[in-house]
Amino acid sequence: MSLWRKRAAYALCTLIVLLILTPVMYVQVNKIIYAKRVSDYLTGTMGYTKQEIASVKGVWGIVLPKFFAVVEFSDEPGVEYTYFAHNDVLQISYSITPEGRENGFRESRLKHVEPER
Repeated sequence: MSLWRKRAAYALCTLIVLLILTPVMYVQVNKIIYAKRVSDYLTGTMGYTKQEIASVKGVWGIVLPKFFAVVEFSDEPGVEYTYFAHNDVLQISYSITPEGRENGFRESRLKHVEPER
């Protein structure tokens, strides 16, 4: 095999790998960015401490919005709050998991529901 063909094969393999990795990296990076935006919003603007926040996970959804973050607070295990963070950070919904219902959480007693803006 000539040197030119080896280089062409190497370039083609590199291009294929990049074409596969680019969308994967795009999704992973955006999930991290959205989780960071929401985390910064909760600790900076809303005044929560890091100990009060059990988890912030960036999520890639099938329907709109494509990227959002799901937050669980330490004092409400089993309640997931969904935040949208494109321009401004907004709490768009919440859901009580079966574990949360077993722990006695109901919609009327949730502590971290933000009023609509």
